[in-house]
Amino acid sequence: MTSNLTRRPSLLWFDLTHDRSTKGLIAQFEDTCDCKLTKNSVLPHGEQADMICIHFDRPDTPGLRLLLEIKRTTPTIPITMFTVQHSEELAVWAMRSSVWEYMVLPLSATERKRYLLALEQLCELRRNGKTSLIDHSPTLPDSIRLTSGHQKHQALSHIMLYIDQHFRDSIDQRDLAKRCGMTTFRFSRLFKEANGVGFTDYVLDKRMNFAKQLLDNSQMPITSIGYEAGFKDPSYFARAFKQFVNCTPSEYRLTCQLRAVAAQPALEDTTVEALESLVQSLGS
Repeated sequence: MTSNLTRRPSLLWFDLTHDRSTKGLIAQFEDTCDCKLTKNSVLPHGEQADMICIHFDRPDTPGLRLLLEIKRTTPTIPITMFTVQHSEELAVWAMRSSVWEYMVLPLSATERKRYLLALEQLCELRRNGKTSLIDHSPTLPDSIRLTSGHQKHQALSHIMLYIDQHFRDSIDQRDLAKRCGMTTFRFSRLFKEANGVGFTDYVLDKRMNFAKQLLDNSQMPITSIGYEAGFKDPSYFARAFKQFVNCTPSEYRLTCQLRAVAAQPALEDTTVEALESLVQSLGS
């Protein structure tokens, strides 16, 4: 029997294309995922998929409204938006609508591999009852790879992955410098040049964002969240959080809860107007 941690990701598909071509896209994922196509683009009652995949060829207002409605009614299931027609405005809209991933078709082999890896990581965290920032960023173009800034990132690449996986643990900067074959001074300078912030601030930022996600998406006690995010002293966590976010953890959680309640009503006319404007910009 397949365990809960090793079973394949389950994808629930919505075909919002004009030519009903989603079955062809699903075929690209059937070798690694369990895929189910909804009937008449209706969300099955009590669906527990790992990911909702919404496929557009040319996004229109009803389709984008449906995406927002799905997001509202199933806030615990992340959404991937696949689209043939693409614009910067559409990508920004998807990001602001909290779409987990925005994928432009056709997919390259590299993009498909990156997406599946991020999906597997997300599923593992969700099945363990945890949330985390998953690095599912698009592959950098060659023009970026050749810059000196990217070369600095490359020198630290394996260390950055280690930090992203262990930022909640005690990490010694001197040990990381040795792993890179550098002095602590050179590592510190290169790290700041590559990331824009120093090592300590980078780790603190990771921990704070992780704590914010737990406050937003769980009912864990605030003290436990501090420990889970890597803080050994609850009072230090509270002080650092207030300095970082400009409010206490309790105030932050309350704000998130109030925002969630305010978002419950159906789509307002102003939202519909914004969607129609977005669709019109795609056709221009």
